[in-house]
Order: sequence, then structure tokens, then C-alpha cells
Amino acid sequence: MNNKVLLILLFISISVCVSAQLPSMVASANQSIRSTALTQKLLSPVRVVWKSDETGTKVVNAENILNPGIGQADLNNGQYLTLINDKESKAGLILDFGCEIQGGIEIVTTINNQNPVGHVRIRLGESVSETMSEAGTDGATNDHAMRDFTVQLPWLGRLLVGESGFRFARIDLLDPDAKIELKEISAVLRYRDIPYLGSFACNDERLNKIWMTGAYTVHLNMQDYLWDGVKRDRLVWVGDMHPEVMTINSVFGNNEVVPKSLDLARDLTPLPNWMNGISSYSMWWLLIQRDWYYYHGDLQYLKEQKDYIIGLLNLLSEKIDENGKEMLDGNRFLDWPSSENQEAVHAGLQSMMVMSFDAGADLCEILGDKKTAKLCKTSVEKLKKHVPEIAGSKQAAALLAMSGLVSPQKANTEVLAKDGVHKMSTFYGYYMLKARAMGGDYQGAMDNIREYWGAMLDLGATTFWEDFDIDWTKNAARIDELVPEGKVDVHKTYGGYCYEQYRHSFCHGWASGPTSWLTQYVLGLNVMEPACRKIRVEPHLGDLEWVKGTFPTPYGVVTIEHRKQADGKVKTTFDAPKSVKVIID
Repeated sequence: MNNKVLLILLFISISVCVSAQLPSMVASANQSIRSTALTQKLLSPVRVVWKSDETGTKVVNAENILNPGIGQADLNNGQYLTLINDKESKAGLILDFGCEIQGGIEIVTTINNQNPVGHVRIRLGESVSETMSEAGTDGATNDHAMRDFTVQLPWLGRLLVGESGFRFARIDLLDPDAKIELKEISAVLRYRDIPYLGSFACNDERLNKIWMTGAYTVHLNMQDYLWDGVKRDRLVWVGDMHPEVMTINSVFGNNEVVPKSLDLARDLTPLPNWMNGISSYSMWWLLIQRDWYYYHGDLQYLKEQKDYIIGLLNLLSEKIDENGKEMLDGNRFLDWPSSENQEAVHAGLQSMMVMSFDAGADLCEILGDKKTAKLCKTSVEKLKKHVPEIAGSKQAAALLAMSGLVSPQKANTEVLAKDGVHKMSTFYGYYMLKARAMGGDYQGAMDNIREYWGAMLDLGATTFWEDFDIDWTKNAARIDELVPEGKVDVHKTYGGYCYEQYRHSFCHGWASGPTSWLTQYVLGLNVMEPACRKIRVEPHLGDLEWVKGTFPTPYGVVTIEHRKQADGKVKTTFDAPKSVKVIID
């Protein structure tokens, strides 16, 4: 063996040894190590949206900042973006990174800067207009995440800063009589690098885009924990999780972010407290546990929840009066748009009590607790003695139908099918769609999806919003452009409750309902037994000619396709893992 080969082998041996030692070296220096499941990618901007100076004298070589970066400063000269201030004016520009992300900004400077380099103000925005807002006005905020801040740039180096949800970034040079040269500006996308195991495609591209946008909205919120929003509400809100978890079940399959977040909520909420201070959110926790078990069949995880489940069910059983009426305390809340209609809130809570005890009976039978299962069944019988009025609320109508307190056909005909998509909401829109499907009105639900969620896409959205009203589309400007004179700035103008104006989140996981709905009711995949051991296929194509897709199970992916024949009948073909029994209806 020659000396060159020996040197190579020695180098490899040393490299492996050092690599293996790095974690233990860190551990010996710091006993508290927190790992993360997140990875990151760097995105170059795709468009310069706006420049403070169009003459080319204050903002120079702006288009060159769109060149793909490498994240490394060097000694070379080049034609780089240059911002130049005089005593009166400040130079800046707005960049578009193409789609909403969760993460920060990386800036690389050049050798031609003074040392020290000047200060820049960075404003991240989910809309173009948000990047031009002032924190503290028009709802613009740094709540939960800093999206408006000032930094000093390094000379001939790189700065990585920020953590928010955004698509657009405004960079302004702040120092008077100053100049900076920027080699690169990149967006730092932080996300879970996981495959999209589920899929959906049909002959309507609008529905395809809506399905994928819902999936992507939840994907961005699958951080170390499952958040509700990536700009604001970067928190574990348990009720808000339910639509997100159903999307995860349909797209990503089993992922540790769900049990990790459920456990956090449990551990932060000793009984008799309500999760997030909201009684319905503790019930949603229970319903998520039931759905998670049916989709993934993790009995060991379910057993770990047994004591809390039983304690919660007993607590809920104490909140029923002698007439079968719920008497829940804590924050009585369904969603924001319904919060001022207390009759609707009561109807929704009554329904959720029925749904929770139905789920509790199922889980307790699985866990072998016949005593609590009996308590659940008795509670359901008691609750069904009191049937609240729908109170003109689509939220109430949806839950009353889902619980069986009101027939889905009645709820659909009298409330859900009226007024088009008016009075819908992004969170409870999912349950409105489910109730319409239960009432047999699949086409009506599909039309709602196209009109309501599709309208957000028409305004330039790449993720779905915290709230939306179809009336906002009247004379509205797109969120990915400077607001033209005479047009309405949707982000600055609308929103209510805790999400007024620019505080409004434009990436909210609770708005992803159409993704799992399309998989369940159009693609037609219904889980009948835990771990997806039995799946009933019942497609409803409505006005579609064909639909195809995939669905993740613990045993592998189910592939399925439905096509309308000349006689109007639907032909179904599928491929499923051997452990999954597929029943075609």
C-alpha cells in the first residue's frame, strides 16, 4: 500500500472519529441540548416589487439581487445591489420570494462597504402592503414574531436574522449620507423535510390548487410543535389543531408533531382546567385523540392518555343539568365570527358534548374501561333530550348535524345551503362542508370550496387565511401588488376581534379544511377501522369527470382513481397494501 493511500485512509479515520465525537464534545460542555426536526433552505427573491427610487441613482442594480446566491461573501467586485442615502431620502426596496414561508432573512455584504457597515430596517410581510406598514399602527405588530426590526450589517460577511411568516421583505438603508452594497438577500425557509404521501388531482385545476394550498398551509405550521399561524399565533391552540390534524392524516400520515403537541396541551392543563382556557378546546383534544387513533392505530400512545381521557370525560359529565343542557364554564367559544351569537355558541357546545361522549365511549371500549364507556353513553342519552335552535348560524348548523341532534338534511336545507358562501368562516368552514356532505349535498360543498377558498387564491394568496369574508373581494387589490389608487387594501382594511388589519394572519392552519374534505368525500376515502385496516371508498365526483390520488396508511400508500363513464357511472381502480381492506361503495 503506497503512502498516498495510507494518508487518505488516515484522513477518513480521523474525520469519522471527529464527527462521532462532536455530539459528545457538545454534551460535555453543555448538558442541556435541544434537538429540532426542522431543516432549512435558502430562497432567492423572484421579483423586485417596489423601489424607493426609479431613477437608478439611489437604488442601483436592483435586478441583480434576484441572482441565485451561495451564502458566502468573497473578495470579488461585481454589479451588486447598492442602496444610497443622502441627507433627506432613504433608499429601499421590496422583494417577493414567490410564496409564503416561515423563517428569516439572510443578507450577504461585499468588500466595497465601509467598516462598520450601516443599519438597515427589515420589514417582513404576508402582503406587499404589510411591508410598508409601521409597527403599532393599522394592526401591524411584532407579536409572537419580530417582523419589523433594525440591524447593523457586517462588513464583508453574512447576517442571518428574523423568524416570522412572510412572502415579502422590505429593506431600507437608515443612515444618512450612507451607501451599502449587498451581494445577496435570501429568505430562510425553516420546515419539516417530509414527503407529501397523500395527493389529489382532478380535471378542475382550481380544486387541485386549493387542495395543495391547504396542505402547504399546514406544512408551514408543522414546526417543532403544531402551530396555528406562522406570523401570529405561533402557539398550540388545541381546537384549531383539529382541521390541521385531519389534513396531516390525509397528506403526511403519522408525524410526531401531533402527539408532541397534544401532550404539551395535556401537560400544561391539569384537570379541571380547560385547554387554552376554552372548554370546547378540551373536547377537540378528545376528538383528535379518537381520529388520530383511527388513522394510525397507535394503541400504546392511546394508553398513555387513558387517565387524562377518563378524568376529562368525568369532568364533562358534571357539566350537564337535569334537563340535558350543557353548562360548560370557562371561555365559551366556537370560532370568532360566531362569538357574538350566544344561542349559536350554546348549540355548538351542546353538539360538541354529544360528539365528545360518542368519541369517549369508543375510546373507553378500546381501552377496556367499561365503566366510563357506560358513563359516556348515559351522558349522550341525557344530552339528546335538549336540542337547541340553530339560531341562524352556519357554525351551529354544522355541529348540530355532525352530532346527530339535527338531521344533516335539515341543517343543510334551512341554513348551510343558503346565502352562498356568506357567513362561512375559515375554521368552521371545514365542519360546514362536512355537514353538507352528510346531508348529501356534495356538489354544494364543492361549489363553496371553489368560491370561498378559491377567492383567497384570486387575491394572490399562497396559504389560507385566519379569516375571510367573501364581501372583502369587492374592489379589492391583490395582496401581491402595491395597492392601486381606488382599490381596497384587504389586509389593512379588514379583520376583527384579535386579528384586525395587519395583525391578521394570512397563513392559518385551521383554514385547511378543503384538503382533507376533498380526500374524504370526493376521492372518497373513509377510515372504518383503526390503523386504516378497513377503508370504505365512496367517491362523489359531482360535476367532475375524473379524480385520482393517494392516501397514506400505516401499511403504505393507497392509490386510487375514479372516472365517469359514458353512462354516468363511475369506474374505480385502486391499489392498496395487503393489510388494508378496501370496500367499494
